[in-house]
Amino acid sequence: MSMTSTTSNPTSIGNVIGDRRFCTFYLGDLYLGVPVTKVQEVIRAQERTRVPLVSAVVNGLMNLRGEIVTTIDLRRRLELPPLAEGVESMNVVIRTDEGVVSILVDEIRDVLEVGNADFESVPATLLGPCRELVAGIYKLENSLLLILDTDRLLDIPTPNASVHELETGPS
Repeated sequence: MSMTSTTSNPTSIGNVIGDRRFCTFYLGDLYLGVPVTKVQEVIRAQERTRVPLVSAVVNGLMNLRGEIVTTIDLRRRLELPPLAEGVESMNVVIRTDEGVVSILVDEIRDVLEVGNADFESVPATLLGPCRELVAGIYKLENSLLLILDTDRLLDIPTPNASVHELETGPS
């Protein structure tokens, strides 16, 4: 996994404009999507094995029919509060340049086809990790669809924590 970069990726923006069908899901109040061409499958919560000494963004590894898949906690990646206790997340398994990865989301929605005229670049007012991971926005009738840049999803910042904090979580 590589270090986070603050520069925008014009290739990703081009890919978003080229893709018009998105697998959509909710993460809290955020309505997000990834290009259908990147989605391998959508599955219910799976058993995961925690990996010590990695960023808390990496929720663990899961065995997906014999393939070991890294699971990314998208809530942590976007610095959102954790999902309520007892509520199961869903897995969106996507293909990236670095291999197959699962992202944990709150609720799966439909596959949505959008028009290119509805696309806008990320506004300057969108800050923090969300700005880093959103490649563009589609204006819909009653909401905004934020398109995740799946290539940058694995640009997980190196934790600035002691070994103890990485193993047990922050105090």
